[in-house]
Amino acid sequence: MTSKVMLGNEAIARGAWEAGCTVAAGYPGTPSTEILETVARDYRDIKAQWSPNEKVALEVVAGASIAGARSLATMKHVGLNVAADPLFTFSYTGVNGGMVIINADDPGAWSSQNEQDNRHMARAAKLPMLEPSGPAEAKEYTKLAFEISEKFDRPVLVRITTRIAHSQALVEIGERKEVPLKDFIRDPKKYVMIPAHARPRHVFIEQQMIKLNDYSSDSGLNRIEWGNKKRGIITNGVAYQYVKETCPDDSVLKIGMVWPLPDRLIKEFAAGVEELYVVEELDPFIEDYVKALGIKIIGKEIIPICGELTPEIVDLALNKKDAVKAVPAYTGDVPG
Repeated sequence: MTSKVMLGNEAIARGAWEAGCTVAAGYPGTPSTEILETVARDYRDIKAQWSPNEKVALEVVAGASIAGARSLATMKHVGLNVAADPLFTFSYTGVNGGMVIINADDPGAWSSQNEQDNRHMARAAKLPMLEPSGPAEAKEYTKLAFEISEKFDRPVLVRITTRIAHSQALVEIGERKEVPLKDFIRDPKKYVMIPAHARPRHVFIEQQMIKLNDYSSDSGLNRIEWGNKKRGIITNGVAYQYVKETCPDDSVLKIGMVWPLPDRLIKEFAAGVEELYVVEELDPFIEDYVKALGIKIIGKEIIPICGELTPEIVDLALNKKDAVKAVPAYTGDVPG
């Protein structure tokens, strides 16, 4: 198997192609734009199209999924707001062919009007969400997301951030898996969300969330890397890379499936270390969940809630316990 240096966005496009995706739609917006551009340029087995907005893009790929095709939607974090109406409905209908939604968050607001943390969207819509920590994982997680989607009858969100989208790394190149179209079965009780159909589908969703919680602990997407047990760190996304760089001897619980979170692994990890920390960008999403399990953890007391993390910020916060200096200063005149 050969390797190639790729952007995270290029790796996602490759992962969709290798997974047998046949339809992709999106709306351009940094940091997600290059995904669909790469699909259209390099992977002509996939019908790719820009849509008038993110809502339409999601409806296009949902229609393809219902018809039996593996399909991919791409958008930035605020675009998922535009697509929220069909997102919450398609959570109830589920899928036929696998459906994956790439959501690109923008910590630091480098090209966006806000820094919203869309892990909350996965929780609200009751959808599984994966989050890679680098381009190689971005490709593999995209492929796996299609499998999860079809196994659990759920659309799957893959959350990336600007740093993952636009960083480069070696990515292993695989072959395309040809996935035949699934037969379309007319099933109004599954696909037509009038109230009488929505109520039993909600029951189904809750049953699947229980199964997904077990999968989160057992699949290997979330894993414990034991080291020095004096301090344990729970982390996800690009922050995992910063933790491994600045705290190489500490025990780490790497979170690759950020929703649902792995209850059993969290409890096992917490019981095995003397002090527990969480390093995550933006909101205390994991931190609040761990505290709700009754576990003491240190997070936003020392890790900034605003802006993008860097290795220097993590190093200052964890190794020097200096919360003030850990917060980056914004300098320079405001344009205009």
